[in-house]
Amino acid sequence: MEIVVSNDLRQRCPEFTGAAVLASVRNTEENAALWEEINLFISEYRQCYTTESIKQMPAIEATREAYKRCGKDPSRYRPSGEALVRRTLKGHDLYRVSTLVDLINLASIRFGYSIGGFDADKIQGTRLTLGIGHEGEPYEGIGRGPLNIEGLPVYRDTNGGIGTPTSDHERTKITMNTQRLLCIVNGYDGNQAQTAECARFIQTLLQKYGESDGGILTTFG
Repeated sequence: MEIVVSNDLRQRCPEFTGAAVLASVRNTEENAALWEEINLFISEYRQCYTTESIKQMPAIEATREAYKRCGKDPSRYRPSGEALVRRTLKGHDLYRVSTLVDLINLASIRFGYSIGGFDADKIQGTRLTLGIGHEGEPYEGIGRGPLNIEGLPVYRDTNGGIGTPTSDHERTKITMNTQRLLCIVNGYDGNQAQTAECARFIQTLLQKYGESDGGILTTFG
C-alpha cells in the first residue's frame, strides 16, 4: 500500500509526517489483558494531565493548527486523538469496541496522535492520497452518519475518502472479520521519530493482543 501526500495538503501543513503499520491480525470482542494495560495507563495519565494542559501537547496542538490551516474549526470537528484524551481526563471510561480498535485508542491516548484504523481488504486500489476535503464531498463517518469533511485532511482511495483525523469512514471500518489491518499515525507536529515510535507501539500491541507478528512499518510524508 503506497501512501502519498498531495500538494494542497503539503502547502498548508509542510511539517506533516506519517507512519503506517500493515499487519495480518485476528480481532476479538474484548481482551482482558489489554484492558488491564489500558486502565493502568489511564490511572497514571490522569495524575499527570488535565483537559487544559493537553492543549499544549505537541501532537494535539499541531493537529488543531492543521485543521485551522485547512479551513476547519478543531473545536467543532474535534480530532479523535484529542477527543479520546479529553474523554479520559473527564473521568469517563473509554468505549469498548473490539480489541483492534481498543489498542489503537490506547496508542492514540499515549502519544496524542489521531490514528486511522482500516480494514485493508476494503481499501480500493493500492494507493492512498492524503488531501483536503471538498465542499459537498460524500462521507459517512463511523457512528456519525454523513460528515461534512470540507476543510478536513482526508485519505482517499480510488473510491473516495476513507479516513480523517475526526472520523474514519464506515466503508473501511474495522470489524470482527478484519484479517488485515492498516493503521496510520498522523504527525502534524513533524516529529518523525515520535510518529514512528507510536507505530512501533502499535506493532507491540498487535503482537500481544492481535495474534499478529506486528506487520510492516513504513514512514511517509
